[in-house]
Amino acid sequence: MTARNPVRSLLERGISAAEPVLRRTVPHVVRPLLPLVARLPRRQPRTLRNGSGDRERVTFLLLNAYGMGGTIRTVFNLAGHLSTRYDVEVVSVKRRKRRPFFPFPPGVTVTPLDDIYARRRYRWKLGRQLMADHPSHLVNVEDRRYPEFSLWSDLLVMNHLRGLTGVLIATRPGLNLIAAQHAPKGLPTIGQEHMNLPSHRPLLRAGIARHYPDLDVLAVLTQNDLKDYSGLLGSGGPRVVHMPNAVPAMRGGRADLTAKMVVAAGRLTRQKGYDRLIPAWAPVARAHPDWTLQIYGEGPERGRLEGLIVEHGVGDSVSLMGRSDRLGDAFAAASVFVLSSRREGLPMVILEAMSKGLPVVSFDCPTGPAEIVSTDHNGVLVPNADIPALTASLLQLIDDEELRSRLSKGAQETATRYGIDVIGAEWEELIEELLHGPLPLGWARSSGQARDRQPSSGR
Repeated sequence: MTARNPVRSLLERGISAAEPVLRRTVPHVVRPLLPLVARLPRRQPRTLRNGSGDRERVTFLLLNAYGMGGTIRTVFNLAGHLSTRYDVEVVSVKRRKRRPFFPFPPGVTVTPLDDIYARRRYRWKLGRQLMADHPSHLVNVEDRRYPEFSLWSDLLVMNHLRGLTGVLIATRPGLNLIAAQHAPKGLPTIGQEHMNLPSHRPLLRAGIARHYPDLDVLAVLTQNDLKDYSGLLGSGGPRVVHMPNAVPAMRGGRADLTAKMVVAAGRLTRQKGYDRLIPAWAPVARAHPDWTLQIYGEGPERGRLEGLIVEHGVGDSVSLMGRSDRLGDAFAAASVFVLSSRREGLPMVILEAMSKGLPVVSFDCPTGPAEIVSTDHNGVLVPNADIPALTASLLQLIDDEELRSRLSKGAQETATRYGIDVIGAEWEELIEELLHGPLPLGWARSSGQARDRQPSSGR
């Protein structure tokens, strides 16, 4: 066994003894210096593990590539598609699990920053020890995931930005604001908004209005978002484009629509509105005791929802299924999909269900469902928060197998318009414009054709 350096051991003991003082003083020194990190000389770009080295780079900045959720799934889907043309890196601000919930896309390099599983040098461990418990200085405090950032993650993100080339795509408001304010000069930046503007809290909206104009492009999910963000940012804002998420490929076949099962999926949070779905289901269970409702997902509302299931006497027909990486199989085994959310961006889970041929019953919550669900074509759009209407619409589809079959065809047709070959080609065109200017006539997309959509706004 190699003997430890006695000087280093002495230094470590001294730092350990001084840790309480350092914990209080180091953050006060680091905070004002963070903006200066971005102004340091550019670092030599790292060689990506899955990169060719001779292609343009695209970097996604994501909070947690190891978790579960719609944003992670859609980023992986797009990153995998773009890796056929670019060297693609997904930067995960944090890593708290040894294995990711979703498999990493082939050809994409995933780089965790605040990684508790990585073997690091003592100075890295010391920095984390002193700063990880202090709140972020760069992320807007009203970003809903603010508690998951820290002063330490701020420093790691700022240092990583210094080595980026190509195009940077940030994926949530707090990270969009960092990209807008601190990305290296000359690095094209795209902010992705996965949520509608009215859902953001006042201080976050103020930050968006002030700093999003420093992005090159803001990509939003719906036409309503396009209108709202363009109105907020005005003529001096970034180019705002309507860029829906693409439907990822899923396991399982097409739903046969004969199963006596309704399915829902999403995190067990207040936003997803399962506390409205369970009472809406109670009359359905009484009318059709042979039908079941399966809710896939996990989250902080589980205990409350279990209580509501007991309260409404639907324990025999409602199941909280927990997390699943086989949602495609679950959708294929059902006959109807239901969405009860209070708010959404563009709910990818609706499109995933439609890709399996499931007709959809959905509240008309702000803002995405109305742009996907069309009553009498691919599902039923229910007035927001109208629980009796949600019950009636579920009963309508349960009672009419022929209607389910007709809506199923419309659902698959709708999902086709959001395929990765279509959406991915539009992302390629946007990235090429940022890297090389307006595209020449005859520029070759890697695949797909553009969707019909209204012109984007912006400069």
